[in-house]
Amino acid sequence: MSVVRLGQVARESVVGLPRAFWWLWTSTLVNRLGGFVATFLAMYLTVERGYSATFAGLVGALHGLGGVVSAVVAGVLTDRLGRRPTLLVAQVSTAVTVAVLGFVQDPVAIAVVACLVGMTSNASRPAVQAMMADIVAPEDRMRAFSLNYWAINLGFAFSAMAAGLIARHGYLVLFLADAGATLLCALIVFVKLPESRPEGKGAGHGENGKEVGLGTVLRDRRFMALVGLTYLVATLFQQGYVALPVAMGADGLSSTDFGFAIAANGVLIVAVQIPVTRFIEHRDPARLLVLSALLTGYGFGLTAFAGSVGMYALTVCVWTLGEIINASTQTGLVVRLSPVHGRGRYQGMHVLAWSLASLTAPLAGGAVIDRFGAATLWAASAVVGTVAAVGYAVLGRRLRAEDQPGTVEAAGAKGARVEGAVAG
Repeated sequence: MSVVRLGQVARESVVGLPRAFWWLWTSTLVNRLGGFVATFLAMYLTVERGYSATFAGLVGALHGLGGVVSAVVAGVLTDRLGRRPTLLVAQVSTAVTVAVLGFVQDPVAIAVVACLVGMTSNASRPAVQAMMADIVAPEDRMRAFSLNYWAINLGFAFSAMAAGLIARHGYLVLFLADAGATLLCALIVFVKLPESRPEGKGAGHGENGKEVGLGTVLRDRRFMALVGLTYLVATLFQQGYVALPVAMGADGLSSTDFGFAIAANGVLIVAVQIPVTRFIEHRDPARLLVLSALLTGYGFGLTAFAGSVGMYALTVCVWTLGEIINASTQTGLVVRLSPVHGRGRYQGMHVLAWSLASLTAPLAGGAVIDRFGAATLWAASAVVGTVAAVGYAVLGRRLRAEDQPGTVEAAGAKGARVEGAVAG
């Protein structure tokens, strides 16, 4: 693709999105640019504080547990209180808990505060995704979610590089810088973003006037099938940050080698996320998710044959393509399956799948490597990817069968009318 064509694709990707989206996008970028603590928490505990790797793992698990708890609670609050209040409470609370974590020294206090950081930092995700669905037209949502994901990875790439330099002045500076960036994010939301929750029949109520509760979400078999498949794929992505460095270390490669290999993930996302999204945005989401699951599963499966940094980086590129397609497609499908007035709860359940994966996948991956070896884990990854692909295919057939006049597409059109009234 020529430079001129790339420029045209980039312009087409940003044209037509509302101003409110760009302020929300900016707040996400600012938040991720300052997201130092989660990346370097284990190193801080082991190098700076002198705690064991076991304790660092426990703290990491508690951080993930906090995210699991807050995913559902924040989804409910997003519908009940509104998107903006939930975002503000989550971001201010995150700034406070991150700053406190930099000062506490008692191991019990560190563990408790780390759990609170996990809760507060994860609480904004359902609100961000629901607000984005509220303010962006249905036909533009895939590229909006894609651009948001691009901002997340751009911010992560910067923060990962900058954190090492900032840590030279003391890890406390990292914690305070993270807290400051989160407060700036909250300030952008407070000043620039109005509440976007559709009013209609009342917050938390569907088109039939009945309240959309957690029970509604759990009884929605199509959506819960998607949540289950999301969990399977999410457990694979987690292995890139848990099992992959262990496997590379067993092959005699260094942490620098791992850094080079995993950097391919961020570089590829930043480089091709936008053009890939432009290419796939009008294609069938279920088929795209089938492709994503296969690329992810077999990308990790190919790791069994890697032995050099270059080969490991190549496998990272394969499953990163799966990640790019998944990120561009899945959140839009979640919105499509969610009632307008229950988006917070539905997004919260979707976030829960990722949070559970971040909690359970490291434990499962480590156990498989210890008992059966890394090759078994990579083979199992290919199997999990295949199972997820079959699941997406079955779900896609069901959606296409139900997407006759008066079903999902009709509901989508009805939701668009409601959103148009809210925007007006």
